[in-house]
Amino acid sequence: MHANIFGNFDLVSLTLWMFWIFFALLIYYLQTENMREGFPLESEDGTASPNQGLFPVPGPKTFRLPHGRGEVTVPNRDGERRPIAMHRDSPSYGFPFEPQGDPMALGLGPASYAMRRDAPELDGHGHPKIVPMSGLPDFGISAGRDPRGLPVQAGDDTVVGVISDMWVDRPEQLVRYLEVTLSEGRGKRLIPMQLARLRRDRVKVRTLFGAQFAGVPETRSASQVTLLEEDRICGYFGGGVLYASRDRQDPQL
Repeated sequence: MHANIFGNFDLVSLTLWMFWIFFALLIYYLQTENMREGFPLESEDGTASPNQGLFPVPGPKTFRLPHGRGEVTVPNRDGERRPIAMHRDSPSYGFPFEPQGDPMALGLGPASYAMRRDAPELDGHGHPKIVPMSGLPDFGISAGRDPRGLPVQAGDDTVVGVISDMWVDRPEQLVRYLEVTLSEGRGKRLIPMQLARLRRDRVKVRTLFGAQFAGVPETRSASQVTLLEEDRICGYFGGGVLYASRDRQDPQL
């Protein structure tokens, strides 16, 4: 085992060097495969980032999706597919960008969302995962308070509507959204369950004020929600933590 192949290079040295070479190639492969989404890097205004990193962007690879949803090729180099309504405060990188318009409606900052597939998420059988409970006769409330029929109170204490349904994740058996029917015939909207607080006589949503509920992104279908719609809804509610009022954007100390 210690017989030298040439000079001081023996079989043990050969094995060790083969391991290091294999390990380096493995790191290179895993890192480049990890760069199939989100690359090449872009700055906040949509232009190419001056620093693309150490590893090159891999070549395109096509994946066949389950349940007859076609194919997807990544990386596709499409870049950001929606306008970024922001402007620089400084010509140097590292400074904040200021939104041009309503950041919640534009999907900027904490209200941002990803351009996900505009189709519902499916379970293992190819059925939409998140659907209204009113269309599921086998589902019911086993514990806790049923919020249906309770008024919805916004962060400024305005009553904006009434909870009319709950949207559940069928495989996980969890409530994902509360459906609110807005007053004055303004339609229905979905509220992320994590941002709703159930009280004895109302449902409290602190992130938005009353006038902003009409701006919550709507769903095209009354019986299912797409991945893109989910991201836009959650981004809108999450953005209200900062953008719902000017007071929330000012220093707190």
